[in-house]
Amino acid sequence: IMDPAETTFAHHMKAAGYATCISGKWQMYSYNPPDFEPEWRGKGQRAEDSGFDEYCLWHTEHTEDKGSRYGDPVIQQNGEYLQNTAGQYGPDIFAAYINDFVERHQDEPFFVYYPMALTHGPFNPTPHSADWPEKRHTNDPKYFKDMVEYMDVVIGRIVDKLDELQLRENTLILFLGDNGSPREVTSRINNHEIQGGKGLSTDAGTRVPLIANWLGATPAGVVCEDLVDCSDFLPTMMAAAGATLPEDDLFDGVSFLPQLHGQPGTPRDWIFSDHNPLPGWGKVGYYRQRWAQDKRWKLYDTGQLFEYAADVLEERPIAEKGEDAEAKAARQTLQKVLDRMQ
Repeated sequence: IMDPAETTFAHHMKAAGYATCISGKWQMYSYNPPDFEPEWRGKGQRAEDSGFDEYCLWHTEHTEDKGSRYGDPVIQQNGEYLQNTAGQYGPDIFAAYINDFVERHQDEPFFVYYPMALTHGPFNPTPHSADWPEKRHTNDPKYFKDMVEYMDVVIGRIVDKLDELQLRENTLILFLGDNGSPREVTSRINNHEIQGGKGLSTDAGTRVPLIANWLGATPAGVVCEDLVDCSDFLPTMMAAAGATLPEDDLFDGVSFLPQLHGQPGTPRDWIFSDHNPLPGWGKVGYYRQRWAQDKRWKLYDTGQLFEYAADVLEERPIAEKGEDAEAKAARQTLQKVLDRMQ
């Protein structure tokens, strides 16, 4: 859940003169079921207070009322629940709403946030699956592949709409994964099987795709190795909009807009992470972890140091007594970050 007093990036974009829209999933209000941590019931930030002019969302209220996000979805649109969604597919509705919003606001600055339902569990068939619609509520990891493919379909519809309206050269598209794949999903990369690492602090759980596209502005086919974390998106979006952040507030992010233009920029030297899965995740085997990392080393607040660039699954912690000069220097640098972020 989110503090109802929190200022979101939508508030900032709206203040910069942008029409704002969110379509997809919310889950920022009253997230917990009624039998778990009742003190969090009815708390959080509602979609209508979050800086968005319009919304089309699943799971805006209590968890037990959320319904399906996929087949026969339960979706709230600007304060009203959609009727007659039987046989429809949630991601189709979300993408269609975005396209309608873009068409209505094509002659003014607009900002769209699409927190996708895909490819989150449950793993249900999509309209392109052989088992749709008869088994549209069946949960089976075998459908994960279909869900990934359909994610590409709905993103393509949005990009096609921007093309149709000739807006691509004036629109920055940022595609970001939110976490690693679910544990039930095994992927094959370079002939190696990789189990999903959602909820883990390793690269399998925290390193995600980030794709930027701005026709005529971002160089095509370039891979940037700079560190980026989620706090960097607000300053990047504001810079792209030609707006500035309020000087009377504190922001941790670093704009990576120069890199999107093919320039060196001022990339960050480290990332700090605090994974605190409570409230809401206390029933499962996740626990709080804090760490700092650069491109090569990762130091946990427990004192464990990994050269994760060469030990991706973090199976070989480096004993402090046996550290070489590089490891010692990395430990000292990252420990200062942890101390600073207390």
